[in-house]
Amino acid sequence: MALNLIKLCVGCDGIDDLAHWIGATLAEKKRRGLEPVHIHRTRMMPKRVDEIVPGGSLYWVIKGQIRVREQILELRAVKDAAGVPHCDIVLSGELVEVEARPYRPFQGWRYLDAEVAPRDLKSDAVADLPVEFLRELAGLGLL
Repeated sequence: MALNLIKLCVGCDGIDDLAHWIGATLAEKKRRGLEPVHIHRTRMMPKRVDEIVPGGSLYWVIKGQIRVREQILELRAVKDAAGVPHCDIVLSGELVEVEARPYRPFQGWRYLDAEVAPRDLKSDAVADLPVEFLRELAGLGLL
C-alpha cells in the first residue's frame, strides 16, 4: 500500500472552494502557456518518496476535517527565486471525497499511512452537508 501525505487547506471554506481554486489556477496556467497541472509547493521534501509515488494521495484538511484527497503524481525537488529548496507536489487535480474525520491543526505536511486514511465516499449524500453538521456526526461516531 502506498504512503500518503496530509496537509491543511488554509483559507479554503469547503470542497467546492478548493475545486474552484484548482480550476482557476489551471486556467491561468493554460492562459500563460504554462504546464496546466495542479502543483502545491511546500518547504520540505518527503524522505519516503518511493513509498508515496506511485499510488499515494494528498489528503486535504478543510475546516478541521479531512474531507478530500488528490492523487500525487510526482514529487519534484525545486528551488525558489532565492535559491531555497522546496518540494513541488504534483497532483492530479481530481478531488475524491472521503469520509469526514476531525484532524487537529499542524504545520507543513505529515505522513498518513494507508491503513488509517479515511475511506473514499461511495455516494454524494454526505458531500453537501455543512461542515459543522459533519463534525457533530463524527463526534458521535456516526461518520
